[in-house]
Amino acid sequence: MTDTATATLTGLLIFASSVWIGGLFAIAVVARVATATLDATTRVAFFRRLGRAYGIVGTVSLALAYGVGAALLYGRSWNGTLIAAVTVAAALAATLAAGVVQARRMTRLRHRSLDVPQDDVLASRVRSGAARAGGLRALIALLTLVLLALSVELGT
Repeated sequence: MTDTATATLTGLLIFASSVWIGGLFAIAVVARVATATLDATTRVAFFRRLGRAYGIVGTVSLALAYGVGAALLYGRSWNGTLIAAVTVAAALAATLAAGVVQARRMTRLRHRSLDVPQDDVLASRVRSGAARAGGLRALIALLTLVLLALSVELGT
C-alpha cells in the first residue's frame, strides 16, 4: 500500500473513530441533561428520535472504522494484539446489536408505562430494564476504549 493510501485510510479511521467515540460521550451527557429537564413523555419521544438519528450516524461511523481498520491491517501477520482487536471488535458489534434490541424494547415498555403510571409491576420492569441498559452502555463504552487501545498498539 502506498504512503498516500495509508495516510488517507488513517485519516478516515481517525475521523470515523472520533465520530463513534464522540457520539458515545455526547449521548451520555445528553441523557443526563434530558433526564434532569424533560418530563417522561417528552423524554421517551426525544430518545426515540435521537436513537434513530444517531443509530444511522453511529452505525456508519463504526462500520467505516471497521472497514478502514481491516484495510490497514490487510496482509499483516496475526499476533496476539491483532487477535485481541478482532475479538473485541466482534464483541463490540454483538453488544451494540443487543443494545439496539434492548433500547427498542425499553421504548415500548416506557410507552406502556406512561399509559398506566399507577402500574407498579410495569414501573419495576422499566427500572430493571433501565439498569440493564446502563450496563450495556457501559460495556459498549468499555469495549470501545479497549478497541481504541488495541488499535493504537497495532498502529505503532
